[in-house]
Amino acid sequence: MTAPASYRDVANTLAPYGLIPRGGFWAKPDDGLPGIATVVMVGNAGADMFAAFSHWRAETQDTEPHQLDRWSRQCIETAADDLGAAAVFPFDGPPYRPFQQWAMRAEPVWPSPLGILIHPRYGLWHAYRGALAFKHTLDLPEQQAVSRPCDSCVARPCLSTCPVEAFADSGETRYDVDTCAGHLRTDAGNDCMAMGCRARRACPVGTEFIYDEAQAAFHMDAFLASR
Repeated sequence: MTAPASYRDVANTLAPYGLIPRGGFWAKPDDGLPGIATVVMVGNAGADMFAAFSHWRAETQDTEPHQLDRWSRQCIETAADDLGAAAVFPFDGPPYRPFQQWAMRAEPVWPSPLGILIHPRYGLWHAYRGALAFKHTLDLPEQQAVSRPCDSCVARPCLSTCPVEAFADSGETRYDVDTCAGHLRTDAGNDCMAMGCRARRACPVGTEFIYDEAQAAFHMDAFLASR
């Protein structure tokens, strides 16, 4: 690429992988990114990313752990080379980059009662797979002036749907990981294993982006294997 990359160039380069730019921010000295002017977050929402990843799995016959991380690295590093950027990943470390804090600077997302960042459009059905770090300043999309969806949600079904009450929000989010994992290992946990976390599915925001069964099962299997 001869001219410095633009935000639109980032979107076009990521599109074949089913990935999307998730906003960005102009780097500060204390970000620990010397020589970097702009960081653009890279992630996914909806089904496109998993379709591209599944095609890669079928082609490579990759069955080793951390397949999604390897695929993400391959795709985002290729995109970074094409765009004249450096690739940064949440799974490289320690020390690990503060991806959740970066995400909240890049676009309107907030911690939900489940601890997952909630987006006003995508709800809880999105993720950050990496970031692109540029030495030049990119024009970034103007952030929407929107409110945290959870603040106007009176019922909070996410906190009452878990069959083993693994989540609580009494001023500070609590997630009982061991209780959750133990439930998933029983027959009673088959629904969550096949369809995705019940508490996450109960959120009324972004329901059109809920992962399909194959994607939900992949992530649940990966979670349980990590325990």
